Amino acid sequence: RISEAMAVKYSHTVVADNSAIAEYIKENYNLECETIAYGGDHAVKASEANENLWISCTAKDYALAICRIEPENNVEMILEAFSSLHLDLVFIGNWQASEYGKRLLSGYCGFKNLHLLDSIYDNNILFRYRKNCCAYIHGHSAGGTNPSLVEMMHFGKPIIAHDCAYNRASMEDHGNYFSNPRQL
Repeated sequence: RISEAMAVKYSHTVVADNSAIAEYIKENYNLECETIAYGGDHAVKASEANENLWISCTAKDYALAICRIEPENNVEMILEAFSSLHLDLVFIGNWQASEYGKRLLSGYCGFKNLHLLDSIYDNNILFRYRKNCCAYIHGHSAGGTNPSLVEMMHFGKPIIAHDCAYNRASMEDHGNYFSNPRQL
């Protein structure tokens, strides 16, 4: 909080990536700030030319989630919800980067409808997963606008996001929201 206050006080211009953060700055520091939104159209410009880049999911219809495997991204909540569903979930993340991720991977890898994949950074491969999913699940609950959400918005797929001010602001309240596994 001290670093935040100093950054706001001594900056020539304060820039937020999300209108919810801009409102927070206004409420807490009585300061107007610039808001510059992330772009995400690069995600749909990825090439479809190389078909062998597509790593097939065994499911015909699947939901997709992509994130760092961190508690604030509500990974466990998403896995818990999908472990009781018949719909497949392709979940791409850095499962081996922490004890939290390793614990979730170990606990949920036995479910036939959960496809827990390691991080993928190739936009061509990510394009195929995004293009072919039936819905996108976004669990982020902190930190403003998340690039993976903005990128997915360009695909025109249904998005089910954790119910927080940042996600509502990013999607301008156009989406479906959840706060617990049952709602998801």
